[in-house]
Amino acid sequence: MAAALSWEAAQDIPSELTAILGADLELLFAIPEHKVSLPGGSRQSQCDIFALIRCRDTTCAVAVEAKVSEPFGPTIGQWLEGASEGKITRLKFICDKLALSYPPPPDLRYQLFHRTVAALVEAERFKTDTAAMIIQSFSQKHRWFEDFAAFCALFGAVAARNVPISLRLPDQPELFLGWVTGSKEFC
Repeated sequence: MAAALSWEAAQDIPSELTAILGADLELLFAIPEHKVSLPGGSRQSQCDIFALIRCRDTTCAVAVEAKVSEPFGPTIGQWLEGASEGKITRLKFICDKLALSYPPPPDLRYQLFHRTVAALVEAERFKTDTAAMIIQSFSQKHRWFEDFAAFCALFGAVAARNVPISLRLPDQPELFLGWVTGSKEFC
């Protein structure tokens, strides 16, 4: 709800996202609760906000995961307990998209994996130049940042709040990861 309120109040891209994604941005469209189909499993990856953004001559598919105080959900290890064939198919697809070995470390949060891949899948679908997975946190205490930092470390990147991380994965558009802090007025 906090993300929807912040995007609605901005009537554009919220300022904390423009600070990380760059100047001269044009919001082409944004969809709340956007579902992205991934192979395997029975549920789609649901982005809190999905946006297509233009920056000069390039476009970016942005998957936003909003957080206030709730965690990122189960770890990979928890999610895989008693895994069905569908779950295994999905996680192998995710690992392939992210150029990671299967299975990924069991202590990392599954939600960060599938939300990032949702951005890449939609970048392919909309033929964008780049993709981004942004955590729009409304926690002024930056709760769960350590989970995001551990996920970024898997790619050899050091996470910092309000600083974009650029990743070059094989056969994928440039991928940006980021953590921004939204205004507490929307909580």
